[in-house]
Amino acid sequence: MAGNSSVIFLVIAIIIVGVLVFLAMMLNGKRGHKFNIEKYQTQWLAIENSLQQGNTASYSLAVINADKLLDEALKELRIPGQTMGERLKRSGSRFSQLNNVWAAHKMRNQIAHEAGFQLEYKQARFALASFRQALKDLGAI
Repeated sequence: MAGNSSVIFLVIAIIIVGVLVFLAMMLNGKRGHKFNIEKYQTQWLAIENSLQQGNTASYSLAVINADKLLDEALKELRIPGQTMGERLKRSGSRFSQLNNVWAAHKMRNQIAHEAGFQLEYKQARFALASFRQALKDLGAI
């Protein structure tokens, strides 16, 4: 009798451990991709440190680089799309402040495509804050 109890206890313990391992795998899969956070944080700090009040060229460069970093994170997540805009459309639900991310990306497009577009320091700070929140929302920083 005592031997049968031990076997039943062992089988139940194995089943419980198996279920727990299965649940852990499922939960980890739902969390998705694991970013190299240190890499993204290092790149992000370099972008933030490149923004220098009074140096208007630094405003545009910081916004362009922040946009690129977010696009890199979206590509790493394998969000489909030929352009950053297409990837943003497909990943909108991931962002807590989607309208701000779009505004920041549109600002980047103005820098890249509108001759004579002058970015102000306050606009650059807004764009960087938006990109930073988007990277946080994705879990990259």
